[in-house]
Amino acid sequence: MAGRATRKLVTLATVALFVVLIPVQMLMHRFSLVGNRPFFDKSRFPWTPDIESGWREIRSELDHVLRFVNDIPNFQDISEENRQLTDDDRWKTFFFHAWGRKIESNCARCPRTAAMLDRIPGVTSAFFSILMPRKHLPPHRGPYAGVLRYHLGLLVPDPQGCRIRVGNEVGHWREGESLIFDDTFEHEVWNDTDAVRVVLFVDILRPLPRPLAAVNAAVIRLIGRSSLVKPGLEKFQAWDERMRRVWR
Repeated sequence: MAGRATRKLVTLATVALFVVLIPVQMLMHRFSLVGNRPFFDKSRFPWTPDIESGWREIRSELDHVLRFVNDIPNFQDISEENRQLTDDDRWKTFFFHAWGRKIESNCARCPRTAAMLDRIPGVTSAFFSILMPRKHLPPHRGPYAGVLRYHLGLLVPDPQGCRIRVGNEVGHWREGESLIFDDTFEHEVWNDTDAVRVVLFVDILRPLPRPLAAVNAAVIRLIGRSSLVKPGLEKFQAWDERMRRVWR
């Protein structure tokens, strides 16, 4: 009962915060230095070739992580507000960064991936996004325009069966290739295959002119230190203790 009440309070507080930020977010869309569209041309982000060139190093660490897939938390177990989006055990998340906070233990477990993430400007959150066979994520929107979403394909059994719709556009993941999109557009995800699909999922600061960029960075820091994030971090710590016992 208490847990359910806590979840409701966290959800309400999250909604209230982003409602207050609506005027700021409208300015972020209007003055975005890379435009305002569902998908972005990766050439607008000069660091992407460097990350793509190292994808096999990241993949090798992912292969080791997948040995412990049953010990990895579900997304909603870490991010309670997403329980309406997914409520089973078919979307797993192995976090490296969460709202500006570095998860040192997982970075130590995957040092080459952590080093690659250090080359991406403005990382706020990052994790291996592990989508089990036949998993579908229904239409949803991200709550905050201050970040853009980067995906690097790592394990893609079939590009046609592994796809994402953002607005009215559809993208397909391919191993070693990047997708960058604005998650405040309605989006929907499918893994219509009989195998696991994994991408490196990274939220980055939206490129903005200087005054708005400073406001955006301050909001991210505020969220990262707020009670909205604390429950998820506490749950992660409990999970991390279990991982320490099985990791080899």
